Amino acid sequence: MFVAAVTLACGAGLRAQNAPQVGMIEIRGAIGPATATYVNRAISIAAARQDACLIVQLDTPGGLLDSTKEIVQSFYASSIPIVVFVAPAGASATSAGCFITLAADVAAMAPNTSIGAAHPVELGGGGSEKPDDIMKQKLENFASSYIKAIAEKRGRNADWAVSAVKESASITAESALDQNVIDMIANDVPDLLKQLDDRKVSGRTLKTAGLPVVEIPRSAGEKMFQMLWRPEVMMLLMLVAIYGIIAEINHPGAILPGVVGTIALVLFLYMSTILPVNVAGIALIAVAVILFAVDVYAPTHGVLTAGGVVAFFLGALMLFNRAGPAYHLSLAYIFLATAITALFFLFVLGAGLRAQRLPIRAGKETMIGRVVPAIDRIDSAHGRVFVEGEYWSAVSDVPVEKDQPVEILAVDGLTLKVKPKQKT
Repeated sequence: MFVAAVTLACGAGLRAQNAPQVGMIEIRGAIGPATATYVNRAISIAAARQDACLIVQLDTPGGLLDSTKEIVQSFYASSIPIVVFVAPAGASATSAGCFITLAADVAAMAPNTSIGAAHPVELGGGGSEKPDDIMKQKLENFASSYIKAIAEKRGRNADWAVSAVKESASITAESALDQNVIDMIANDVPDLLKQLDDRKVSGRTLKTAGLPVVEIPRSAGEKMFQMLWRPEVMMLLMLVAIYGIIAEINHPGAILPGVVGTIALVLFLYMSTILPVNVAGIALIAVAVILFAVDVYAPTHGVLTAGGVVAFFLGALMLFNRAGPAYHLSLAYIFLATAITALFFLFVLGAGLRAQRLPIRAGKETMIGRVVPAIDRIDSAHGRVFVEGEYWSAVSDVPVEKDQPVEILAVDGLTLKVKPKQKT
């Protein structure tokens, strides 16, 4: 009886595990390496679960070309149908999002959404400098042929796809459906599942009506890297690296600022190999830091500080201008970073360095050079003086009689080394 009950329970659990369902992921924001990793993993999970299909709900201003190509290749290699759904209302599949939408087995959009503007200049690419006219033309030719191949593979309007690259054409969901750019318009996910039902995709008939939709969440690592690969975060890491390393240089042995600054620097350098960074911007920021530091050590009435502010602002403005608009740094962050850095050098670091150069006003060192009377006879072995309300042991190479004035030469623990002071 008990064995039969366990068998029935296990059988029910197995049937529930293998019950038909639809996988779903949501992509919002810029397309980057973390996005490509997330899509690859989601496709593998959905395929292993034998989901009816995988819905990719998309709303993006664009992203990196390499990551876009990786996602497109993942769509092609998928063993289950991929449905890209540009939603909710007001969403867009711009630039890289246009490539991704056209590469899906089924392309769908919600009402009042848009697609297009896939010019290659809007896609972050490789290279060390901003592309010149020849490179721009090469990128445009590649992007137009690439998106045309995608559209032809999926049986969509290849001519419009090319115009999206060459002319930055952008259209609404309704126009996209009329021009055979997408396959359907759906109000929401349940409506999408109804329209997908009985649709033939790659030789298989979809049965999606009424199926439960199971979201595949991002992993902790994917969330972290999606957050890190942002220009705002990279700017913050660069500032932490600058502040930390300089603080360690000026306060040797503090350890923590140096460790934090070094970690931030390594992370910034690592991410700059993927997210296009302008070398000229980094050089200008380095010049700004030098100008700030020189002005702290050798005050120039603010001339170098003013130059540093201008150099830092221009450097921050140029830092991410090689990436697409989705990865540009907003002016608000640039102004804030410039102000904080200038204040750091002027007040925090500057005040600390000036304090280090002030004469010592307290402690044993203040006693050196003082002239005080001998309380007892002082010789090379013993003696005493009275300094700042306390009795101190004192020694002298030249014997000193009681009440004779002596000058303090050094402090050795609790003993003062003195010499006779001749009265003038």
